[in-house]
Amino acid sequence: MLSEAAKKNRLEKCQKLLAAVRAGCLSDIVWTDEKIFTVEVAHNSQNQRQLLPRAEKNSRKRRVKTRSPFPKSVMVWAGITSEGKTPLVFVDKNIKINSETYQNVILRDTLLPWARNHFGERNFVLQQDWAPAHGSKSTISFCRHHFPGLWDKDMWPSNSPDLNPMDYSVWSYLQQKVSSSPHRSLDSLKAALQMEWQNIDVDYLRPTVEAFTKRLEACILARGDHFEQYLE
Repeated sequence: MLSEAAKKNRLEKCQKLLAAVRAGCLSDIVWTDEKIFTVEVAHNSQNQRQLLPRAEKNSRKRRVKTRSPFPKSVMVWAGITSEGKTPLVFVDKNIKINSETYQNVILRDTLLPWARNHFGERNFVLQQDWAPAHGSKSTISFCRHHFPGLWDKDMWPSNSPDLNPMDYSVWSYLQQKVSSSPHRSLDSLKAALQMEWQNIDVDYLRPTVEAFTKRLEACILARGDHFEQYLE
């Protein structure tokens, strides 16, 4: 549930974003995010239901396969545009993504050289959410110096994964591809992620990014509230 204040904030910022997108170019935006992947099969309540006779409602057959409470996992950072994608960055479980790690490992060592190669001398926009490492004063200062097109906190709304192409499409696509069966190790999981990431092309990226505009319009129509019903 979104609070009334959150809805108001989203509405105001979606109106700003829509004006910016209509005045600019969607292909000049880098969309970024992180997600944790595990070696286990992704849980899907829709395809893991059991159809048993009424007489067996208390049967041991009803037991779902036990899942480890702490499966091996890795955090993945990535970014896309409508025309390309960054390298994947794997952050192992024992490494904390604080401001220093985010700035040095992700922004400085990965995103900055990729963006220079991808955009050349063109200006571009950096989108990120407001996780603590992203929204700290030192990270904002770093971004303003190296990524002057950053959508800052006055532009990008909090609590809005439904507006980020990484969240509303890319991560679920990768999850479906790599987590349909379990992995024996983190190395196997990482290799699968790299392979499926390389397979993503502009035929997937363009419509995924272009859907952002419709989502902004739907969010405005919903007055900042959840808006999936307006996308149909």
